[in-house]
Amino acid sequence: MPPLTAGVAVFIGLSGGIAVGAGMIAFFIVLDIIPRLAQLTNSYGKVHWYEGAMVSGAFLGTVADFWNWKMAGSWTAEGLVGLLNGIFVGMLAAALTEVLNVLPILAKRLHMQRYLFGLMLAMVFGKMAGSLFEWFVYGP
Repeated sequence: MPPLTAGVAVFIGLSGGIAVGAGMIAFFIVLDIIPRLAQLTNSYGKVHWYEGAMVSGAFLGTVADFWNWKMAGSWTAEGLVGLLNGIFVGMLAAALTEVLNVLPILAKRLHMQRYLFGLMLAMVFGKMAGSLFEWFVYGP
């Protein structure tokens, strides 16, 4: 690959990564995920740990995806990674619905205030079933 082409590819890759990263950080800031997590867990002193974990996880995930890392290990190790991924996605979805007040508005519009807990359980179990299907059936 000629040096100019390689330089342009590196520049475009870094520019795209910075744009996506900035968008993701803006999304997390708008949702107030880290301060809300610290508030819910009563751990205001650990905010820097949350921020470091988020940045480290994003960096490691990017590197793993970029170099197409494969995980060789037992099914329990793969299950643990899947569990951690599910926890992250679940917390992100919960933060988004909490900020936007999606569930109370949906329950009110559908006249289902009495069934709000059941609606939340249906969403959780549906997400879990879809994730397990993708993980065990569709993924391999």
